[in-house]
Amino acid sequence: MFDPKTRVLIIDDMMTMRKLVAKTCKELGFTDLTEASDGAAGWAAINAASPAFGLVISDWNMPVSTGLDLLKRVRGDSRFVELPFLMVTAEAEQSQIMEAVKAKVSNYVVKPFTSDILRQKLELVYQKHSKG
Repeated sequence: MFDPKTRVLIIDDMMTMRKLVAKTCKELGFTDLTEASDGAAGWAAINAASPAFGLVISDWNMPVSTGLDLLKRVRGDSRFVELPFLMVTAEAEQSQIMEAVKAKVSNYVVKPFTSDILRQKLELVYQKHSKG
């Protein structure tokens, strides 16, 4: 599993959802959490972060810039191509999931989810990115 000191960026336009994800992350032992309200703010945070984020948990459907837009931007930048990226979505449509997979999402979780499901997804993301 990720080191508890991993810097985590939580991006969602709904504050209640950010707080829920943050609460779950804290329960899992993470201590360094940053929040952003949309993909554009998330991109600014990723670019400004020092030290860099070690994990992004982003909602898909947001105004200004979607989670998918952000994912494509992250994967298109050589500095962040390996950044673990978990997409949170209400979209269970196979076509949308395939679109995220094509954009190289690390994994995704469909709302609503439990803290146990989030933990399982984070473990899968960690395993995927620690095989380097």
